[in-house]
Amino acid sequence: MDILLLGCNGQVGWELQRSLAPLGRVTPLDYDSDSLCGDLSNLDGLSQTIRYLKPDVIVNAAAHTAVDKAESEYEYAKLLNATAVEVLAKEAEAIGAWLIHYSTDYVFDGGGDKPWEEVDTPAPLNVYGKTKHAGEQSIQNHCSKYLIFRTSWVYAARGNNFAKTMLRLGQDKDELSVINDQFGAPTGAELLADCTAHAVSKAQINPELAGLYHLTASGTTSWYEYASLVFDCASKAGVELAIQKLHPVTTSVFPTPATRPHNSRLNTAKFQTSFGLVLPAWQQGVKRMLDEILGE
Repeated sequence: MDILLLGCNGQVGWELQRSLAPLGRVTPLDYDSDSLCGDLSNLDGLSQTIRYLKPDVIVNAAAHTAVDKAESEYEYAKLLNATAVEVLAKEAEAIGAWLIHYSTDYVFDGGGDKPWEEVDTPAPLNVYGKTKHAGEQSIQNHCSKYLIFRTSWVYAARGNNFAKTMLRLGQDKDELSVINDQFGAPTGAELLADCTAHAVSKAQINPELAGLYHLTASGTTSWYEYASLVFDCASKAGVELAIQKLHPVTTSVFPTPATRPHNSRLNTAKFQTSFGLVLPAWQQGVKRMLDEILGE
């Protein structure tokens, strides 16, 4: 199996290089790759790369993910998250390839407290969510063999993440305020990559598995509870912390250019049933990530 991986140096893309390797030959590309085009803003280059490689599977782990910047960069966010995705979908269909793509809970308006299902109607609150939803629609309209995975609160030990920010602040400050009215499931890039590889191998045998899926770790938490776990694990690991009080606050305390959804819960029953996997509790992945970064 020949696999084209776009966004290979991002959080998920980096893990995908490992998880996809046993499935076949992987060509990893990013926006700054030299020999072939992995830049989503270069539409002609993308088309030429796909036509040259003729991969069996295209995995798109690239996107415009700067949620707040997207509010002032609508055209650029649309180019990367929607227009380029349409190009990928059309090129995949032309060569009979599978297209694997990642989307987001931000396609929903964040209302209520019920986990969102794949059949629920999207109503994004911000530019990022709107452009990601447009990308989903492009794939569904132009490609017959696809897997779209909506996920949320993605993290990895590599690069920056919420836990690392909390640890840094917790070593400098004795009090912190953390949002306690946004709910979701922190989901590790490693988990996403491993689940993707499993799903790709299954879909090759069972094409009827093509479709849209919600894919996150199990359970629900808030950013406040997430931070509490980080500090608890750090204390047990012997990290010296200055933090004495953690204050739960509402989203309104930290205004941002892009409106955030309060309810980012995603129902993953369809994915687990379709692919025969049990998704682990969010705490499990976060603790493993903390063990890794605290041991550095």
